[in-house]
Amino acid sequence: MRRTAGQTIVKPVQTFLLGMLALMVLVCGFASAAPLVAYEARIAGDDARTRIILDFDRKPEFSLHYLTGPARIIVELPETSFGFPDDQLKARGLFSDIRYGAMGQGHARLVLTSARPVAMVLTDVQEVEGGKGFRLILDAAITTDKRFAELVAAQSWKTDSTKSVRPVEPAKPGDYLIAVDAGHGGIDTGALGFATKTEEKHVTLDFSRQLVDALNRQEGVKAFLTREKDEFLSLPQRVQLAREARASLFISIHADTVRQKDIRGATVYTISDRASDSLAANLAARENLSDQLAGVAMESEPPEVADILLDLTRRETQVFSINLARSIVESFEGQVNLINNPHRHAGFRVLQAPDIPSVLLELGFMSNKDDEKLLLDAEWRTKVADLVSNAVRKYRAPVVANGG
Repeated sequence: MRRTAGQTIVKPVQTFLLGMLALMVLVCGFASAAPLVAYEARIAGDDARTRIILDFDRKPEFSLHYLTGPARIIVELPETSFGFPDDQLKARGLFSDIRYGAMGQGHARLVLTSARPVAMVLTDVQEVEGGKGFRLILDAAITTDKRFAELVAAQSWKTDSTKSVRPVEPAKPGDYLIAVDAGHGGIDTGALGFATKTEEKHVTLDFSRQLVDALNRQEGVKAFLTREKDEFLSLPQRVQLAREARASLFISIHADTVRQKDIRGATVYTISDRASDSLAANLAARENLSDQLAGVAMESEPPEVADILLDLTRRETQVFSINLARSIVESFEGQVNLINNPHRHAGFRVLQAPDIPSVLLELGFMSNKDDEKLLLDAEWRTKVADLVSNAVRKYRAPVVANGG
């Protein structure tokens, strides 16, 4: 081979080695950025001591924290993909509830809830035999109220359930901004489908995306999602995102579940310090538990909330919320199956914004096989999204007519 001026000869072997080196760097880069994979889990024990074992593809970095009301142990992890079957980590022994999943960008969490105070007496990370990864071992045992209180008081860790998860662009002059809130997400899966076991968090996000598209086709309207992917947001964070953006409306999307499998149909809820009925009260109680189940401290709410919640029914925004709910119900009549008395009210924390008319739309019941089938049907969701968009247009018409 002849070499001309300024040309470098690279032998085939050198070319191969350089290529392999580049590939290794690329692969290593992807590996370091990829989430951990928890590929197997075990739990065993009784009401005095319980052991949990999680197997990971790589060595996990973790930290422990304690929360009260009820007693919970929080295991913080880097971003993790939980790839084992749900039944491998069913609550038993000391724990009445076990949750795991994403907590936002780069973070995951295991939340262990117990009926009485517990403490970790052993934590260890060991290499799995045969180089198959690493094993996280967690041993918990009962403890005294005093000792648990000391563990809670000794830690500097606090959850901030009110801080915005991302910057939000506030409404511009002339924009009618609508916050569409896909219920649940990340570690908070919501209800499970009766037949398919589909998680509510996926149904709400799919519908919310379609609703945003439908709303954005209206002139002068700009709709946005409070969560754009499968991530956890606390209830106050959802409200704060809407308030920081100076949204004119807040619509929270859900799909309910009840023990009576024959109950079906859509419902629209507005906030009140007194529930309209037992169904509304029970639903609000379950929805308000989302933060607790995800390991968020209730005391991290802004102090103003306690004053606002009981007083909201007497504020001007409540009138607008009720008008929006009625507009949605009217739009659904004859088009979408509705529950009896489809406009109901209860003390939903996610509807607590004092200055934004807010409704919670339950699309149907995941516990009913007919409703579940519709909720998973993209064409049905598109139809309902268009009906909600039309309801918003009718609700907004008097405002536009008055130059607002």
